[in-house]
Amino acid sequence: MLPVAIIAGGLATRLHPVTETIPKALIEIAARPFVLHQLALLQGRRVVMCVGHLGEQVEAVVGDGTCHGVDVVYSYDGGRLLGTGGALHKALPLLGDAFLVLYGDSYLRCDYADVERTFIASHKLGLMTVFRNDGKYDASNVCFHDGRILRYDKTPGLPDMTHIDYGLGALHAAALAEHTPGTPLDLATVYRDLLAREELVAYEVRERFFEIGSPAGLEATRRLFEETA
Repeated sequence: MLPVAIIAGGLATRLHPVTETIPKALIEIAARPFVLHQLALLQGRRVVMCVGHLGEQVEAVVGDGTCHGVDVVYSYDGGRLLGTGGALHKALPLLGDAFLVLYGDSYLRCDYADVERTFIASHKLGLMTVFRNDGKYDASNVCFHDGRILRYDKTPGLPDMTHIDYGLGALHAAALAEHTPGTPLDLATVYRDLLAREELVAYEVRERFFEIGSPAGLEATRRLFEETA
């Protein structure tokens, strides 16, 4: 199985004041820190936690992951926040040639093994999972047609954006080769570059995503666990 990078180093300003003292990954959902729910979906995998703001708290709770059925190591941003892509770039020595990447605020009940198989079979540098959102759960940012991503843009209100970046991707290390290590970088920029080079394959997911990056998303995720308890 490919390793998984969980990008969890941001400031989570939309969730202040809660995230002024604890990282978003440790927000309690159904009496457990959110990150433990993520790890429950990744049983048996090696996980690289890309952390920054209050990251030492995450390491104190998760440890080496043994108790949670995973093998966890940590990559810290260091003196400044590197952004989603920059944090991933710094973690490459721990990730190897190919890996999955998961946003630290996403709870995704999808077939991770099938995503991995699709990525490997594609022989592309990157894969993005997409979901038909139609602006329902967040602003749609992907134009997707006949199994292909035609455009990826986070500018609100663009026409033909029916799908959304689901929150799980896959990359080869070479996808980051043109970017400067140790400098801030958005993962969205990496995806757009790959799309322009025809090196980004799509995987459409049918089950909705859950996230805790916004107050509304946090509430919806809490309801999910209440309903499935």
